[in-house]
Amino acid sequence: MAKRSGYQQRVIRDYYRNQDAIAVQRLGEQVTDLFLAEGESRRRLWKRVSATLEKLKVPPKQIEHIVQSDNPTLLANLLKQLLQER
Repeated sequence: MAKRSGYQQRVIRDYYRNQDAIAVQRLGEQVTDLFLAEGESRRRLWKRVSATLEKLKVPPKQIEHIVQSDNPTLLANLLKQLLQER
């Protein structure tokens, strides 16, 4: 395997260092998409939201409650809470 340059190592290190911030930003984009989505695309989007919440270490019961409610407002409130914590 080829050696990575200093720049590449820095990019990789920064990515892993900022994974939480990246996940919170992704969750914000998903909330917006949920408000606009309908039908099958909405169901697929909820699966992606669930995966993002797991990466953010949200308790499984809370994830289940939010996903089963199919209410993007609950997710938006959780996102607001996550943003205040960071």
